[in-house]
Amino acid sequence: MVEFGLLALLGVALGAFGTLVGAGGGFLLVPILLFVYPDTPPDTITAMSLFVVFANAASGTVAYWRQRRIDLLTGGLFAIATLPGAVAGAILVGYIPRQQFNILFAAALGGIGAWLLLSRRATAIRAPLTGGGVLRRSITDHTGYTYVYGYRLWHGLAISAVVGFVSSLLGIGGGIVHVPVMVVMLRFPVYVATATSHFVLALMALEATLVHVADGTLAWNLVLARSGAIAAGAIVGAQAGAHFSHRVRGDTILRALGGALILVAARLLWTALSR
Repeated sequence: MVEFGLLALLGVALGAFGTLVGAGGGFLLVPILLFVYPDTPPDTITAMSLFVVFANAASGTVAYWRQRRIDLLTGGLFAIATLPGAVAGAILVGYIPRQQFNILFAAALGGIGAWLLLSRRATAIRAPLTGGGVLRRSITDHTGYTYVYGYRLWHGLAISAVVGFVSSLLGIGGGIVHVPVMVVMLRFPVYVATATSHFVLALMALEATLVHVADGTLAWNLVLARSGAIAAGAIVGAQAGAHFSHRVRGDTILRALGGALILVAARLLWTALSR
């Protein structure tokens, strides 16, 4: 019982931070699970993480829905784009050697994280995109504030397809990549990006989790019980993270996400080099 209580507390902390930055918390949960359960196969760890990410993202989505900060059209389109990659990543996780991939991915995440921490342009407010092929959007939240922005749809769909595969393969959730890409490359407002990313993440993690349930990786046993304890805490933590998100500056959210990216990159690199 002590173990499940501690796992629930872990879920609260991960849920709060993951929802605050729109990343789901899986990027921190995977290295923790690898450390706590060193004899558990990587595909099982990935399945556990994705189940918790789904619970966290679903809870956070409900909170962000109440705040009316989710771009439902964009979120739906991006979620559809992640579907093939999310399913493929969940299936291939047990077969693909991860050492070389982890090194390359760690370099990419570390670079993005460092850029978010050091670049002023990453947190600058820029004018919405205009011109051909730009989908223009306008979102008014519960406070009456209207966000006006635009992005190239095909860019967003292509990026979402890659995010779906990579996040499902590693079990880290797609928000840690999706949020900075949406803000920096697609020019979404930070608060809309974190909320919409959470909505996409909930759908994507559900897809991957169902694949793991179907192949027996996530079965009705101790694995699911441990995942359930963390997920229960994450549901509570997600509500807290969404509640405080509008009180935190957008640049602070991106800086926090940048630091988290560097932590994930370090974990991936350490895992790859220690094998």
